[in-house]
Amino acid sequence: MSWLTQTLTSSIGKKLVMALTGLFLCSFLIVHMSGNLQLFKQDDGLAFNVYAVFMTTNPLIKTISYGLYALILLHAFEGLYLAYQNRLARGAQRYVAYDGKANSSFFSRNMAVLGTVLLVFIVVHMSNFWFEYKFGYVPYTKYEQNLVTGEVTATPYEGEIKNKLEEFVREESNTRVVIVKDLYRSVLEGFKNPIVVFFYVLSMFAVSFHLVHGFKSAFQTLGINHIKYNSLLTFLGVGVFGIIIPIGFALMPLYFFFKSM
Repeated sequence: MSWLTQTLTSSIGKKLVMALTGLFLCSFLIVHMSGNLQLFKQDDGLAFNVYAVFMTTNPLIKTISYGLYALILLHAFEGLYLAYQNRLARGAQRYVAYDGKANSSFFSRNMAVLGTVLLVFIVVHMSNFWFEYKFGYVPYTKYEQNLVTGEVTATPYEGEIKNKLEEFVREESNTRVVIVKDLYRSVLEGFKNPIVVFFYVLSMFAVSFHLVHGFKSAFQTLGINHIKYNSLLTFLGVGVFGIIIPIGFALMPLYFFFKSM
């Protein structure tokens, strides 16, 4: 067994893997939310659908995405295994008085539970949108955008196109024409269901709690724990990843649900 394998399979090595994969997933959340904000543009989903095509066809993005899926599974597996080891260690000391609440926060004691909720959410989210977009039936929409006024009109498109997106400009009418797979409509329909919306919002609470502890804990594992940086890490972990990002994701299903009423 090489030194690298020994390191990564040790308790410290597993925590290091958890920290690095967790921080990478944090960066993904920022990118994902910035893309999903296109849903709020008042253009009948044009910007969001173009963004969806880019994210599913660009070779570099596709490579990163498959690596991301692997990291999500690795992060989840390592987290559950560490929780299992910790439970065994506490079980071995069952005759010694142990007060978990006195020695750790609510977040750290429940990271495995919160992580499991998030794993279920990711599976549901991927099956509802990513899998349907890639392998299911998603209709096409034809957008016509006036390049002078910016006004957009959208109509269903029943014809065939070679790719997920075709785009051209009618110079005589100064109109941009885009024919694209309409994931935006799938989002609209999906978030009409109050059960789906409730599950998404509840999952964002789990994201918040998970990140409040996990973000700062990752830096502590990496040895970045200094009075000069702790206030900044607390702000990023609580303010950005614990509050702003979960609220940003939760607003999307709520916005479309109330819009459809």
